[in-house]
Amino acid sequence: MIAYVARNLEPYRGFPQFMRAVEMLQKERPNAHFVIVGADGISYGRAPKEGGTWKEKCLAEVSLDMDRVNFLDSVPYVRFAEVLRVSAAHIYLTYPFVLSWSMMEAMSSGCLIDGSRTAPVEEVIRDGENGLLVDFFKPEEVVEQVVRVLEHPDQMQDIRDAARQTVMDHYDLEKCLAGQITMIKNLVNGHRPVMHHTRW
Repeated sequence: MIAYVARNLEPYRGFPQFMRAVEMLQKERPNAHFVIVGADGISYGRAPKEGGTWKEKCLAEVSLDMDRVNFLDSVPYVRFAEVLRVSAAHIYLTYPFVLSWSMMEAMSSGCLIDGSRTAPVEEVIRDGENGLLVDFFKPEEVVEQVVRVLEHPDQMQDIRDAARQTVMDHYDLEKCLAGQITMIKNLVNGHRPVMHHTRW
């Protein structure tokens, strides 16, 4: 099962590119199923000029076997976690914009992330180490990487493990809260934080 998650299905999160990738993947992998989590509203950007939703627009532009495409709309966290646990690959595409918490959750669940080579994804994912990166505007690269993941699952466990370890090492709630509290205390005491421009 291949998963895609966004608060709303829209261009900022690469939904049109994802749907084109699904069309190609269905031809490459005739037994693959797709689970798409996300509502039909607008979180960022605008609705399609011609009206309707991005989901409707994108579905009209591709030819899919809908028996293998499952739209779940918005789901409770428990259901979201279940989707992550059973996914063979998790596709995460975004404009250079705010990173979704869902990608971090997917990494912490040990998902194999097939993410776009855009900031801020590149701040977290190192290609071939804790995830795979593709060109945001090239759905064929998404297809190539997902097929690679599905054909060689035994070669991907180290990447899955590294994804989870990345979140545990650098984004654990207790560690992040401790750092934020320290920063606030320093600000109260008149000490400005030192900005570091290097990746972890």
